[in-house]
Amino acid sequence: MSRHRLIVEGPSPTVPEIRGRRRREARRSCSALSSSLSADRRRRSSRPVKSSPRSSRGRIRENHDNSGRIHERGQFPEVDRMKVAVLGGGVIGVTTAYYLVMAGHEVELFDRRADVAEETSFANAGQVSPGYSSPWAGPGIPLKALKWLAMRHGPLSIRPRLDTKMWRWMLEMLRNCTADRYALNKSRMVPLAEYSRDCLRQLREKTGIRYDEKSQGTLQLFRTRRQLDGIARDVEVLRELGVPHQILSEKECLLAEPGLSASTVPLAGGLRLPNDETGDCRMFTRELAELADRKGVRFRLNSEVTDIATDGYKVSGVVHGGIIRRFDACVVALGSWSPALLAPLGIRIPVYPVKGYSLTIPITDPEFAPVSTVMDETYKTAITRLGGRIRVGGTAELAGFDQRLRSGRRAALEHSFGQLFPAGGDMRAATFWTGLRPMTPDGPPLVGPTGIDGLYLNTGHGTLGWTMACGSARALADLVSGREPLIDMRPLSIRRYRT
Repeated sequence: MSRHRLIVEGPSPTVPEIRGRRRREARRSCSALSSSLSADRRRRSSRPVKSSPRSSRGRIRENHDNSGRIHERGQFPEVDRMKVAVLGGGVIGVTTAYYLVMAGHEVELFDRRADVAEETSFANAGQVSPGYSSPWAGPGIPLKALKWLAMRHGPLSIRPRLDTKMWRWMLEMLRNCTADRYALNKSRMVPLAEYSRDCLRQLREKTGIRYDEKSQGTLQLFRTRRQLDGIARDVEVLRELGVPHQILSEKECLLAEPGLSASTVPLAGGLRLPNDETGDCRMFTRELAELADRKGVRFRLNSEVTDIATDGYKVSGVVHGGIIRRFDACVVALGSWSPALLAPLGIRIPVYPVKGYSLTIPITDPEFAPVSTVMDETYKTAITRLGGRIRVGGTAELAGFDQRLRSGRRAALEHSFGQLFPAGGDMRAATFWTGLRPMTPDGPPLVGPTGIDGLYLNTGHGTLGWTMACGSARALADLVSGREPLIDMRPLSIRRYRT
């Protein structure tokens, strides 16, 4: 990928000068949240807009035709072109940069790693699963958590730490473990995930991007009748949201995934979502970065942003290399590292790293490998076919920012895969990986404005960053451009934690 470098001319404030203003900025930004959001809406509604010959609806949705397709750059109605910094080079950051440049903005992406998709997007489970977009916090989870902690190969691991953020996050998650909150949070997540899958399909059709993708649905597999009977509430929510789904018997599961015929454990049935997809997130992110680069996005890799410069009310730039680089807007898409950068501005977001693991296994016998994604409800693993490989992802480990690989977690993934697809892949040749998922305690991500003019969030997607990436990025590009997104993004804003 060719890399562009931006030359910043003229004197710039130093880091000490910036930090001297920090305390005043933090106090002002907290008190200014609601007034700033209101002022932002008023400014956008009053901006002059060049009318489009195709639409009489004014500015709202002007960048879409009747099919909901995004137009190519140069076909957008005239917008206020801005210089935008995107912080983070994972799938969320790269998709955000792509949709922003396609909307006509000048975009620069910063990441501390040597290439894009080097952290959480590197080797995730590989599923694009809107129907499974559910919060972890739900009825019965506290008791299940105790059971999982006692299991030898259980999906949950907690490593106690003197970390008030971790315990506060866990308590807030427990507060969301009610039927009403679960239904509310799922209803906020599924529309974004469905929209995102549609955006991904349109992007694939328009660009021809390839990433070992398949569109053959996903199967949630239940080993016991009790598990199968326990999905009634999930099915009800899927039905209310209009998500196609099928409840399958054991025989129907084998028809959908013939490789399960070699399973060494009994199967009770499954829940299949035929519209879900799979694909290699890292491959997609790198390919999209190439496309974004050709469209004009400047990539600053091996470059860590240490501060966001504001006057307390409006973004003025980002601090990189000890100086301010001037920008009109900034999108924070740093995953688990987002809270640390935002805290000096007085913006507190309840995003905490939840560690996940994966194995990437070469296929030995395609007949006994998964066709698409199989989700093992007992061990909470996702087993996905990606070309000639199988990706097995799972585990929720609360251990702060510890990224050490633990042999016990590898054994848990091998155990689940080995029982369901014992002849499908060579586990001795598998590669083992871990990454930090940026989780919110209620489940939905944080996408939208912050209360500081020009500062936006696109973070906290948890296990669903790949599923929600394109939709989150496209909606955020609309918000930055002063347009109304095709879906209601208000339930995903930071304001839900301030009510």
